[in-house]
Amino acid sequence: MTAQPFPARLRQGLGIARSLVIYWRPGRQRALRRLYADFLGPGDLAFDVGAHLGDRTAAFQALGARVVALEPQPGLFLCLERLVGGRIGVILLPAAAGARPGEAELAVSEANPTVSTLAHEWRTAIGARNPGFRDVRWESRQPVTVTTLDALIAEYGTPRFCKIDVEGFEAEVLAGLSTPLEGLSVEFVAGALEVAERCVTRLVALGDYRFNVIEGERRAFRWPEWRTAEATLAWLEAGADGLPSGDLYARLATPDGPTPSDTSTAEPIP
Repeated sequence: MTAQPFPARLRQGLGIARSLVIYWRPGRQRALRRLYADFLGPGDLAFDVGAHLGDRTAAFQALGARVVALEPQPGLFLCLERLVGGRIGVILLPAAAGARPGEAELAVSEANPTVSTLAHEWRTAIGARNPGFRDVRWESRQPVTVTTLDALIAEYGTPRFCKIDVEGFEAEVLAGLSTPLEGLSVEFVAGALEVAERCVTRLVALGDYRFNVIEGERRAFRWPEWRTAEATLAWLEAGADGLPSGDLYARLATPDGPTPSDTSTAEPIP
């Protein structure tokens, strides 16, 4: 393998250091555990698709869940191994997820590795649509192995919760799922809300889901009541209240409706 030029290695190192400060800062794990305790418990299985540096994987495992975590970027994967690789019940895979198994080209942002992406159209348009991405550059390309949620389920079992954060590729990941899961989350960003709309449409084709939203890196649900797919799509089509980014949560409806804990007391991350 050709040695990576020092400036690129330096940019990547600084980008990883920035992510460590953001995602592993004091108090964050406690808040994540409070949130995900509604979705996972001892003995459950979770998938972390786009694990990055493993903060969610750590929270899932701390709740007693087994975790299968995917991260295709080699540099991030090494850090992921050091941070969470030795934990009981955690399986780390150097792979991406998509609509079908194979290989794909990952566009890598060396300075901002958290926004590296397989979504070509998303990458080419997001800078013009979302000011937060205006200065992001994807300087290099890496071939990565791609699996599917169905393939992961066949090998490891059905997860009770699946987190998907893959920078505009979320709908493609869900296209590789053919059975409903009890709970999921997908990231959304302003300027590409059509990706979240496609995710909602795909999920309701699989099951009767209700939805809620968390803004940015907060850990409090935005809506006091979980909404139907129709109401959620209307919210997205109206601009998602102008939020720059966040996570859309979905859970299968029960006869009594979704029953998370009192979401008004969910603790925002400091």
